Amino acid sequence: MALRTAFTELFDLRHPVALAPMGGSAGGELAAAVSDAGGLGLLGGGRNGLDWVEKECAILGERTGKPWGIGFQSWATAPETLRFALEQRPRAVMLAFGDPRPHIDAIRAAGAALILQVTDMREAEQAVEVGADVIIAQGTECGGHGARRGRSTLTFVPVVADLAGPTPVLAAGGIADGRGLAAALALGAAGALIGTRFQATPEALVDPVTSAAILDGRGEDTERSPILDIVRDIPWPAKYTARTLTHPTIDRWRDREDELARDDAAKRDYRRSVANGDLPPSPVWASEAIDLIGEMRPAGELVGEIAAAAEAALGGALGIRRTG
Repeated sequence: MALRTAFTELFDLRHPVALAPMGGSAGGELAAAVSDAGGLGLLGGGRNGLDWVEKECAILGERTGKPWGIGFQSWATAPETLRFALEQRPRAVMLAFGDPRPHIDAIRAAGAALILQVTDMREAEQAVEVGADVIIAQGTECGGHGARRGRSTLTFVPVVADLAGPTPVLAAGGIADGRGLAAALALGAAGALIGTRFQATPEALVDPVTSAAILDGRGEDTERSPILDIVRDIPWPAKYTARTLTHPTIDRWRDREDELARDDAAKRDYRRSVANGDLPPSPVWASEAIDLIGEMRPAGELVGEIAAAAEAALGGALGIRRTG
């Protein structure tokens, strides 16, 4: 059976799989590989500057003629960077973390589909109110940034799907293989947004140390915390924290976040330790599904394999019900 959903129909995709626009790691090569394989590649605009977006958009445009998009953080999107991105005519722009309304008119005027990621019901209601074309329901199992006090993907996705219908909803958070995609579809989603799994690909813009850590990591080794944002002086809204692999800095400052925020010497020590190679060059953003990632694989192969495994999982479940 083909996994045709409202999401695949909207963008004329072969598979209901989207690449999470992971800031700094979902570059042009990775997004192009996902799009070429039949998913929707989303470039990780994040908080990156115009120079980075220009370079990666050029790579993306050279590598694929398939539908692609770009994602930004609503709270930190520079107007000139968004303006340049829209000039490249992406099929979709995804906004997450913060109030998307200041950016919506520009996205609509450019003719791009509006994808909004939500982490709670108030955000979901707002996404419906402003007419999002696709809504991503992000569970707290996700790697990278998400709600400090979020809900699990299992319970959050169906509630958002019921609220948003007929607008397609994608599930995000803790999905790394075909079984996760199948579960998302069973919950009422029209596909899945997948991040951490695509960091363990040769196309991802990640340090080899990060790739190795992902392959060796376990779900119980991950933790949601604001500490690595605080120590790096990145002013994320307090509502959102980041899930990473455990880190010596988190261990040292756990439950002392306010003290760390005031300690400039500690922040200098952190930067010095990173420069000296005593600490990883960047946090290892990782979802609770990290256990399911056992090897480096080309992104294009992963897209088809995830979709095929989801079909098999759904078919197997139907078979069990017929014979039970």
